[in-house]
Amino acid sequence: MTLEILTPDKKVFEGDVTSVTVPGTLGSFQILRGHAPIISTLEDGLVIIKDANGENTFNIKGGVVEVLDNKIIVLAEAVVA
Repeated sequence: MTLEILTPDKKVFEGDVTSVTVPGTLGSFQILRGHAPIISTLEDGLVIIKDANGENTFNIKGGVVEVLDNKIIVLAEAVVA
């Protein structure tokens, strides 16, 4: 699967991943290969990425996630350190 995390001013992450956990408005959920198409709003919280190199996290300030054909796009309002 490919993942892109974008903010209004830059691309924060792009790469192949095995799973992504996002902070959905109704609770966090995990996206795996073959996930059904979805568009969901996101709350402030952690995006947890698992790939061949291990685990990586980004703390986002709300946004939207779209999943379609094993491509995940996270449009975040901001990513905080």
